[in-house]
Amino acid sequence: MKWLMTRRVRSNSLTLAVLLAALCILCLFSMGRKDVQNPNHSSLSRLTRIGYDDIDGPEKACNCTAILEGKPEALNEAKILTMHKSFIESLRIPDHFYVNASKDCTNFKMSRKYLTFPLSREEEHFPLAYAIVVHHKAQNFERLLRAIYAPQNIYCIHVDLKAAPSFFDAISSLASCFPNVFMVSRREKMIYNSWSRVQADINCMADLMATDVAWKYFINLCGQDFPIKTNLDMVRKLRVLDGANSMESEAMSAGKLSRVQFVHKLVYGYWKADGGKKKGPPPFQLPIFTGNAYILVSRAFVLSVLEDHRILALIEWTKDTFNPEETIWATIQRMPGVPGSTWTSSKYDMTDMNAMARLVKWSWHEGERSSRQAVYPPCQGSHVRGVCVYGAGDLHWMVAQQHFFANKFDTDTDPVAIYCLEKYLRQRVLAQLREEN
Repeated sequence: MKWLMTRRVRSNSLTLAVLLAALCILCLFSMGRKDVQNPNHSSLSRLTRIGYDDIDGPEKACNCTAILEGKPEALNEAKILTMHKSFIESLRIPDHFYVNASKDCTNFKMSRKYLTFPLSREEEHFPLAYAIVVHHKAQNFERLLRAIYAPQNIYCIHVDLKAAPSFFDAISSLASCFPNVFMVSRREKMIYNSWSRVQADINCMADLMATDVAWKYFINLCGQDFPIKTNLDMVRKLRVLDGANSMESEAMSAGKLSRVQFVHKLVYGYWKADGGKKKGPPPFQLPIFTGNAYILVSRAFVLSVLEDHRILALIEWTKDTFNPEETIWATIQRMPGVPGSTWTSSKYDMTDMNAMARLVKWSWHEGERSSRQAVYPPCQGSHVRGVCVYGAGDLHWMVAQQHFFANKFDTDTDPVAIYCLEKYLRQRVLAQLREEN
């Protein structure tokens, strides 16, 4: 009898163990299904572990939340901070730091908090291509790269041939840590207002087209740009464009006509008119439009730039004009048959405030909203050649705009502005992942 009771206990224990094992398997299966149904689950947990306190930022010295809300007290405190040279110096990172730090790429990417995994399937299946033209301040560039980096995207970096060797070494060392970041195959010697700025972008366009990445849109930047949208924000807006391009393109004003009416050449290091020598008419009687150097264009547009015989003829005609980066893209955008282009009618003119590519404050367009001539509020930072170098006080207005990027930022002028903007973007990324979950 005792033996029988012992056998029954063992049998019941075995049955209970089997039931518990089955329940565990069922739970694991359910968890697995949950992760499959929600691909962002692991991304969210990994991103949460990365954290958001910027290792370069004045975390304890300023209140970014209040700054983004435009609170006067927080803005005044930030302004006072940037007036102290010692504060600026304490956050400066020399170029050689990146050469040494990138010798251990794994540690570099982890310590600098790069997002090295796709944050969503939507972004993973819509890769972007970047061309970034730089000539100094590796710290500015590295913060820009970190803010826009995603493993599914691809990045072509053009360093001015005139740049200091220490700067080139810093950028190439950085690029070597990422399989999807590369140095352009042909560098240009950048001359202000000359064709070299456009050629640098075209060189990157050709290199990007030669990669295996099936990127959808091309975005060109300089080292003092910074995003004001997350990668997911950009992808969703570009999906809505559905192959259309977004850039400034307007009829050329009378004051700018001389730029394309006379031949220009390099004179003692400056791009100047060649003794009043007049140019012939544009090829195919193309009307010339004006815009700026920065564009959001489809892959098909880029292919046309490299292959369309009309565009190739226009490129040759434009090479000896003044400030060609402000005419070439705007003109191609109005050419019939170019993918994503628009008609030449003035009804299709697009200003820089309506184009999504880049937000810039020019000093002559600043003013109070009550002024009929003002386009945007006064710069809260400083000005360089008429362009606002943003301060922390510009952020509240800036993040409400539709643009993808803003220019100019400078860590040597207002590191608080970049720090708070990057923190805002990281927090927005986390919020977007939580919404998806």
